[in-house]
Amino acid sequence: MRALLSVSDKRGLLAFARELAALGWELVSTGGTAEALRREGVPVVPIEQVTGFPEMMDGRVKTLHPKVHGGLLARRDHPGDVAALKQHGITPIDLVAVNLYPFRETVAKPGTTFEQAIEQIDIGGPSMLRSAAKNHSDVIVVVDPDDYPTVIQGLKEGRLTPGASPGNPELRRQLAAKVFSHTAAYDAAILAYLSRSDEALPSTLTLVLERQQALRYGENPHQRAALYATDEPRGIGDLNQLHGKELSFNNLLDVDAAVTAVAPWGPDERPACAIIKHTTPCGVALGRNAADAYQRALATDRTSAFGSVIAFNTVVDRAAAEAMRQLFVEVVVAPRIDAEALAVYREKKNLRVVELPRPADDPSWDFKRIRGGFLVQDRFRWSAVADESTWSVVTKRRPTDAEWNDLRFAWAAVGAVKSNAILLARNEAAIGIGAGQMSRVDASFLAVHKARQQGHDPAGAVLASDAFFPFADGVEEAAQAGIRAIIQPGGSVKDAEVVAAADGHGLAMVVTGMRQFRH
Repeated sequence: MRALLSVSDKRGLLAFARELAALGWELVSTGGTAEALRREGVPVVPIEQVTGFPEMMDGRVKTLHPKVHGGLLARRDHPGDVAALKQHGITPIDLVAVNLYPFRETVAKPGTTFEQAIEQIDIGGPSMLRSAAKNHSDVIVVVDPDDYPTVIQGLKEGRLTPGASPGNPELRRQLAAKVFSHTAAYDAAILAYLSRSDEALPSTLTLVLERQQALRYGENPHQRAALYATDEPRGIGDLNQLHGKELSFNNLLDVDAAVTAVAPWGPDERPACAIIKHTTPCGVALGRNAADAYQRALATDRTSAFGSVIAFNTVVDRAAAEAMRQLFVEVVVAPRIDAEALAVYREKKNLRVVELPRPADDPSWDFKRIRGGFLVQDRFRWSAVADESTWSVVTKRRPTDAEWNDLRFAWAAVGAVKSNAILLARNEAAIGIGAGQMSRVDASFLAVHKARQQGHDPAGAVLASDAFFPFADGVEEAAQAGIRAIIQPGGSVKDAEVVAAADGHGLAMVVTGMRQFRH
């Protein structure tokens, strides 16, 4: 019985090799793996002794040889394959444990050069894995070190047997499937890296996702669901749950929306808080500290905040946690929750408490699923719409300094609201939000209605619209409520009428030239 071991990730390697040797297996190995085993006194046959050729080209060529792949691909019950083995003096390989050069880890490091990345593209490893996985009825193939104990136990119990007596075929298929999943993800990472500099979206996209968590159900109890993660930095794969019940499908959607809602304000800026219901903010505010930001965000709409997901852009301390005692909250999410705050939150056993880094503002892709395919776009980046050099005042009256502060806040906050979106703000806090309406005038009406319903007077507030006003009616609705300044992208064929309506009511209007539509 011959096993070939060649791994970059050496977790569990020594124990696995010793168990195989104790069971009577001959161990063949390459380069660093062979050296690691020899240092620990494990007998090993170097790969060059099998192939008759030395490793060459700085290790680029070592296993690409018929005596390796013939030993992997030969069908033990096929007379022609058996004859070929005998004719060419090839010894069958009955077990392969291989994992690949750390390409993804290398390119994730800042400062990695293109040449360094290219050298981490494994050639021999995927070839051996694919050969063994194709012939898994005769060859046991292991790509995940976590499977070493399962394989050893199977060998000891006779559920896995070398050669033409496959033993447990289902386990062999599962191990082979892991191989193709692993190599597909590996190739997808290489494709993504080499496509980074493309000005256009690549002609082919390979989306490989790793299941991170099975979920109880999807949006509704009759739908199966799971969480799958990508390699995107500071994404859902970096989520760390500190307390509470298992996150649900809908919780995770709201967590993503909540983190997005506070993303415009970095960790060095004013503390920000967003309160999310059904992936849309029902409260957003800046504050002196996390507790103050929360209280001001809650004041936007205390009714809708029941059963919400609440996000912060800063460390959550005990004062913020204490301020939230009286509200039923599903999830709290922040870059960090300090120990005293966590102690308060743990008094509510079902409250989910999550740490998740602030999203990166780097270029990446956004996928939206439709039946039979995906729509792919550049991920929305706040920095793209926050450039005030593109903004212009288009009305006779300019905003006051106080109005400018509120307009900046409102423009940042409205980007997280589902369109058609209107957000009213005063003193850097939302006081009314109209979201997801079929007409913009209805969104304006709803924002004013919600403000008054919660005891806020819209008079003197500012208004942000995520997209242009197609007609002047939305501005008229705002003016009647006492709104004093508006920020919006502009670009409507009726912009002149919209500006004239603002001038007619003495409003200030800022046009940004950038839309923040969130469908």
